[in-house]
Amino acid sequence: MQTIFENLTIGVFAKAAGVNVETIRFYQRKGLLPEPDKPYGSIRRYGEADVTRVRFVKSAQRLGFSLDEIAELLRLDDGTHCDEASHLAEHKLQDVREKIADLARMETVLSELVRACHARKGNVSCPLIASLQGEKEISNSGAE
Repeated sequence: MQTIFENLTIGVFAKAAGVNVETIRFYQRKGLLPEPDKPYGSIRRYGEADVTRVRFVKSAQRLGFSLDEIAELLRLDDGTHCDEASHLAEHKLQDVREKIADLARMETVLSELVRACHARKGNVSCPLIASLQGEKEISNSGAE
């Protein structure tokens, strides 16, 4: 029995996968998605496996994986390389935690600058502009 996701043109395939046609072509150029053969005098056709693969790529991107990392995950997609996949995920998790820490530092500094802006009186220079111009060193200088 043929499913609804078999024998798709690139336009229908892109729609089924939730992306645009240029995304499909980009993934093919990057080696993330195989380009099917083009029968003589006909057009390329895609199937359910292609839709699943694009959805995999998009899901991995939402988790912050780069296209190179996604290519590596796709190489491991037979399910027998869980240790290798876990290792990649651990590195990504560490990256995410570092970004969260950086964002928390940025939030602290910006919060202090906004508070200083609201507290200023008279013709005093804007604390935010002054700090960005280097007139006053920003506290928590780790947020660069």
